[in-house]
Amino acid sequence: MSSKTRYKNLIRPNIADMAPYTPIVPFDVLSQRLGIPAENIIKLDANENPYGPSPRVYEALADETYYHIYPDPDSSSLRQALSEYIGVEATHIVAGHGADELIDLIIRLFIAPGDAVINCPPTFGMYRFDTELNGGSIIDIERKEDFSLDTEAVVDLASNNRNIKLVFITSPNNPDGGILGDACLQQLLQLPLIVVLDEAYIEFAGGSRANWVLEHENLIVLRTFSKWAGLAGLRVGYGIFPYWILSHLLKIKQPYNVNVAGAAAALASLSDVSRLQENVRQIVAERGRLYAALQAFDFLEPYPSEANFILSRVIRRDAAELKATLAERGILIRYFETPGLRNHVRISVGTPSQTSVLLEVLSTL
Repeated sequence: MSSKTRYKNLIRPNIADMAPYTPIVPFDVLSQRLGIPAENIIKLDANENPYGPSPRVYEALADETYYHIYPDPDSSSLRQALSEYIGVEATHIVAGHGADELIDLIIRLFIAPGDAVINCPPTFGMYRFDTELNGGSIIDIERKEDFSLDTEAVVDLASNNRNIKLVFITSPNNPDGGILGDACLQQLLQLPLIVVLDEAYIEFAGGSRANWVLEHENLIVLRTFSKWAGLAGLRVGYGIFPYWILSHLLKIKQPYNVNVAGAAAALASLSDVSRLQENVRQIVAERGRLYAALQAFDFLEPYPSEANFILSRVIRRDAAELKATLAERGILIRYFETPGLRNHVRISVGTPSQTSVLLEVLSTL
């Protein structure tokens, strides 16, 4: 009997049966696989910011002299700067190693074996992943055909199931870019559970509900620097919490979760908001151009989006084949073959020149 078989029963059963999360393959690995130099690849598969971070980020990272010292466990300077950026007191803010860390912490805080989380797919996959990782149960309420939230179904289920403690909602939603309306959110906030509103893409849409946390003791809002500020590689996110939740969350947060480089980059970004907002405006403008152009292809049916990507249904073609064909030409997009997303592709908004190359290649297919 091999040691792998002999000790297999020591693994937590819920983890032994879990499906792994599938992340986007790194740039250098893709370059080697495709045989295309990295600088010639147009990467439109992970909703990253094509303009990158503020120049001040590179200066801050070069000037930082305390990489050998543990970071501030409270991220005090970053939280104060975030307070000024979003207009909510720092005492309601927790910084994280990406919003992903905060999703995991929230689930750890509320979910014990036997407890349930409402998930509204198609949506961000980490809600399911972290719930299963922490021994909770996922209850899926599928979105409607237009990807809008089935609010009535969520309300009905949550009103009659005492084991449900959390519901995760993304606005704009990933992968379709749709917005959750105020009236829907108000309905959810009347439920006897915690509403986690993930605003990873809110800078591209406007209308953040961060200040709603001050009026609703069961609302958490998550934000990130990955998209609007171009810091996906440095993993900095934050959450706005009612203080009663925050006080418990701090008990289980790792003490040095935001590293020195990430904190320095985030602070530099917040010192250069006007430049980064101009990048956001360019992305929004290019989103409009891309959406209009995709409508002209008879094999694509794009959905309106308020984020930095556009989801399209592929018609009379195979989405996987379309993705592979574009990859051979050095253009990377995301395709889906999951329930609710059969034969769909998602294209991140790039620079105008990247869009032009994409459209030129699509026109030859």
